[in-house]
Amino acid sequence: MAKLERSITGDFDTILRRVDEAVLGGSLTASLEEISEFRDGSSRCSVRVYERYSWLGSNRVSMTVTLFQGFSGRLWLSAVTSGGSQAAFFKLNTWGEEAFLDTIRHLF
Repeated sequence: MAKLERSITGDFDTILRRVDEAVLGGSLTASLEEISEFRDGSSRCSVRVYERYSWLGSNRVSMTVTLFQGFSGRLWLSAVTSGGSQAAFFKLNTWGEEAFLDTIRHLF
């Protein structure tokens, strides 16, 4: 598992669009699997789940990206990858997870 957490600035919708473009443009096998969005007053939250094939791990890797905007307007981004290991009981290689996270790391 790999994780990226940041407090960021910018426009909520623009950031989501940039994340989509970076992930989907970073790999021929990348796909947006599901979106969940909600708001309460001026607070907003978007959760996106992406998948792609990891050539290094010979398996599929997922990345969940959560963007939250509080009532103050501050933004927090959390991205977590998973699925990059072939071992049954412990993590062997996590290169695919780190590489998937790298598709958005440069944005923030």
